[in-house]
Amino acid sequence: MNSSPKFKLFLMMVLQFFIWGAWLPPLFHLMGAKEGLNFDASQQALIGSCFAIASVLGIFFSNQFADRSFSAERFLAFSHLVGGLAMIGLFFAKSFWPFFALLLVHSLFYVPTISVGNSLAFANLKDPAKEFGLIRMGGTIGWILASWPLYFLLQGKDGAALANAESYAFIVSGVASLTLALYSLTLPHTPPKPAAANTDALAWREAMKLLRLPFLFVLFIVTFIDATIHNGYFVMAFGFLADVGIKPENIMPVMSIGQIAEILTMGVLGMVLSRLGWRTTMIVGILGHAARYAVFAFFPQNAPVIIAVQVLHGICYAFFFATVYIFIDAAFPKDVRASAQGLFNLLILGLGDLAAKWLFVPLMKNWTVMVGTGDGAKEMIDYHKLFLVPSAMALVAVILLAVAFHPPKAIAVDAPAPDLEADPAPVAS
Repeated sequence: MNSSPKFKLFLMMVLQFFIWGAWLPPLFHLMGAKEGLNFDASQQALIGSCFAIASVLGIFFSNQFADRSFSAERFLAFSHLVGGLAMIGLFFAKSFWPFFALLLVHSLFYVPTISVGNSLAFANLKDPAKEFGLIRMGGTIGWILASWPLYFLLQGKDGAALANAESYAFIVSGVASLTLALYSLTLPHTPPKPAAANTDALAWREAMKLLRLPFLFVLFIVTFIDATIHNGYFVMAFGFLADVGIKPENIMPVMSIGQIAEILTMGVLGMVLSRLGWRTTMIVGILGHAARYAVFAFFPQNAPVIIAVQVLHGICYAFFFATVYIFIDAAFPKDVRASAQGLFNLLILGLGDLAAKWLFVPLMKNWTVMVGTGDGAKEMIDYHKLFLVPSAMALVAVILLAVAFHPPKAIAVDAPAPDLEADPAPVAS
C-alpha cells in the first residue's frame, strides 16, 4: 500500500464511497418524515429506483464507452463533475419531481463509476485477489467518514430542525463528488481496450453471452437475491434503530460499526479466499445476512444486541460482494472488464436495490401496528415478521450457491483470466 498507484486507488475508493455514504442512510427517513419531504410510499419507491434505472442504462452506454472508447480516469472525472452538481441541487429541491429528476441525474452519472472504478483498480493491480480487498478497504473508510459530518449536524435535533439538518447530507456528498472529479485526473492512465478478435464489438453483449454458462448464471441469480437483502438493510435500518431507542444523531455512527468491521474483513479477504475458495467465502458472506436479520427479528427491543450485531456487516459485504467483484475480474475477458462489472452491478446497485425498495417499503407499511392504548398509543412496525423475510431469502441463496455453483478449474483464486470455453471442467470449491 506504500506505492503511489495503490495509494491513489485507495484514496479514489475513499472519495467514491464517501459520496454515497453521506446521503443514502438518512434518505428514507428524510423523505418519509412529515417535517421533512413528506413523500408517500410510492414516491419513495420511485426515488429509490434511480439507481436501478442508472444501472440498466449504464450497461448499454457508460460501461460500453469505458471499455471501448474513453480512458477510465477521464470517464470518472466527467461523471463525478456532473453527479456532484446534481447532488448539491438536491439540497434545494423540496418537491417530488425536482427531487426525483436531480437524484436520477446524479445516479445516471454516479452508478457507472462503481464499475469503472473497480475495473480501473483491477487493471492496475498485479494480484487482484490478494490486493483488491486492501484497495476496496478505502471505500469502507470513506463510508465511515461520511457519517461524521451528519453526527455533528444532527446533534440535539428533532422535528423540522432534524429534517433540515439531514438535508445537508446532499451538500456534503456533492462537495466530495466535485473533489473526486478533480482527483480522478491524477489516477493511473487506463486506456480503453478494442474488442478482441472474434468477440462482439458491443462489450455489454459479449459479457451477457457468458451468462449462458451455468455457474455464472447461478451466481447471477444468487447475487440478485443477496443484493435485495443487502439493499433492504438501508431501507429499514435507520427507522428500526430509531424505534429501538437509539438517538438520531447516534444512528449513523452505530451503522458505521459494520463498516469498521468491514475494514478488518477486507484486510483478510485475500487470505480467506486463498484458504476457503470462491464458493465457501461467498456462502459465509450470505450467512452473515441471515444471522444479522435473525437477531433483528428475535431481539427487536434489545438495543445493545442490535448494536453489537452490526459487526456482521463486514462479513456480509466483503465475503460476498467484494468476492463477486474479484471473481468477475478473474472470469470475464479483460476487454469487457467494465461491462462485466456493470452487469453484476445491475443487480447489486440496480435490480436488487429496486426489489428492496418495492418489497420492504410496502411490507413496512402493511405490517405497522398500534402499540399501547390511549394517549400512549403509537405506530410500530412488526419487526419480527419483517426481518424473517430477508433471513429466509438468505438461506435460499446459500442453498443455491452450495448446490449449483461450480466454477471451472481455470478460475482459481490466484490464476489469470481463463478461456471459459476451453476449460469447462468444474471444481468443488
